[in-house]
Parts: sequence; C-alpha cells; structure tokens
Amino acid sequence: MSQYPIGKLGQKWGEEERALWLAKQSVKRSYQDEVEAKINKLASDLTVESNAEIHVESYGTLAYHTGDYKLWAIKSANWSNEKKTVLVTGGVHGYETSGVQGAIRFAETKMADYAGHFNILVLPCLSPWGYETINRWNPEAIDPNRSFYEESPAQESALAMAYVASLGVKFDIHIDLHETTDTDNSEFRPALAAREGTTQTNWNIPDGFYLVGDSENPQPAFQQAIIAAVAQVTHIAPADENGEIIGAPLEQHGVINYAYKKLGLCAGLANANFATTTEVYPDSPKVDDENCILAQVAAITSGLDYVIERA
Repeated sequence: MSQYPIGKLGQKWGEEERALWLAKQSVKRSYQDEVEAKINKLASDLTVESNAEIHVESYGTLAYHTGDYKLWAIKSANWSNEKKTVLVTGGVHGYETSGVQGAIRFAETKMADYAGHFNILVLPCLSPWGYETINRWNPEAIDPNRSFYEESPAQESALAMAYVASLGVKFDIHIDLHETTDTDNSEFRPALAAREGTTQTNWNIPDGFYLVGDSENPQPAFQQAIIAAVAQVTHIAPADENGEIIGAPLEQHGVINYAYKKLGLCAGLANANFATTTEVYPDSPKVDDENCILAQVAAITSGLDYVIERA
C-alpha cells in the first residue's frame, strides 16, 4: 500500500503538512450556483405565496483565508410548543452531494406537507468549502463530523451548534444526511492515516443504502421503518463476509450503530430521541444522482411518518 504523498510515515501532520494539503485542493463546483441559488429561489417562491409555510435565514458565515461562505437555515413557519421539533442536516461532509441536494429537495417538495405536524429546521449545507472542493475536511484539514463538541475546532460544527442552541427548543428528531463513496478508501482514509501518523486501514465499501444509529440510543424500530421505506426507492446494503458494514457489526438489516457523542458526530448535536445518519452509495452502478436524492428524501419523510404514527 503506497504512502500518502504528504507527511512522513508514523508522524502526525504539523502546520507545514496541512498547508501542503490545502495547496493541493481546488474548487470543482459552485456552492453559490448549486446550493445558494436553490435556497434563494425557495425563499423567493414562498414570499409570493399567501400561505407560505417556510422561511429562510442565515445563521452565520464561515470565514477562511480561502474565502467566506454564508450558511443557511430553512425553517417551517409558525413554530409551536404543541409540535415536535425536527432537525435535518446535510453537507456536514461537503463532498457527500446527495446529502446537500436531498435536504434541499425535501424543503422544496415535502417540508410544507409536514409543517402542520412538526417544527422543522433544515441546515442543508454545513460545509460549503467542502462542497466546492469535494472534500471531507474543511480548509484546516479538520473533519467537521468529528468536531461536534464544546470548543469545537471546526467553524462548521461550532456555528451549527450555536445556532441550534440559540433556538432554545427540544429537538425530538434529527436526520443527518450522508454518503459513503469509493473515495473514502482511495483518498479520505489514506489522508486521515497520514494526518494522524497511523497505519491506513480500509473497509469494504458497501453497495447500497444503510443507516448509522446511536449506540447509546439505537431506536431500532425507527431505523427499521426508514430502511423499509428507502428500500422502495433504492437498494439496501448487505453486510460483508464478517457480518459488518464499514467495519461495524450489523445491528439489523441495513443498520449499524456508532457512539454519536463520543465520536463528536453531527447526529448527536441536538440530543434528539429519534436520530439517524443516512448513508447513500452514489458510486453504485445501480443508481444515479436523482435516485440518491430521492433516497435521502424518503429517509426523512419515513422517519417523520414513523413519529406521526406513534403519536
């Protein structure tokens, strides 16, 4: 297995290595054109409707020497203490495209249908620089999805946590939208091993959709309901020959569990009773971009349907 081209074997990166890594990154697509334009159009379309159920606001700006990025929240109107509250997050890892586009598609097509049942908050793209450069990390070579803890080193995580906390509400449901890609093994895990001065270990990339529940609060029936609904849209990932998905034991069909809080994962930020992390596999020959987006939307709506049905 070849050594990652930055850093020395067995040594953690310092400022020099991080700078070398950053210098190799480049903008490959536009956050403004592919994300902000859709959010702004959503806001514009709704302002002309007399019964608008959604509004858009900025919750902060990422300030890097590589450039600034405004962050956006999409909220249902008429929040009420009588309703349960939902958080949907996308683009914590900016390269995971369907997470961003799935969050926006939900807001465009389904969010108003559920606003009578829930207070809904959608943060569609937490990592705009990662979106533009197709990266897991931010410009400082920090993974936002391992940084949801007090005094976070990642602006993306810190701003999202501060905004969610500022609302002063209890979140009942949190659905965090992600992808697992072939580049996890070809680029991001080798880079992680180099950054940390450890040995690279790969996992089998599962062909299909799966969920990551919280090992401290797994809510298996909630996860099962989402898997059943998404299976009508796209295929569910099987376990590998070890009975695992990405190195974690299978808990049930299409579901593994991680320790959200211990790992600093986004899905733990709202302390929601019902929480899950979706994982779409966009590199499968069985899917296309649209199928991946629809799978994310189905995961959100089926999770909300499950809670409605239990009420």
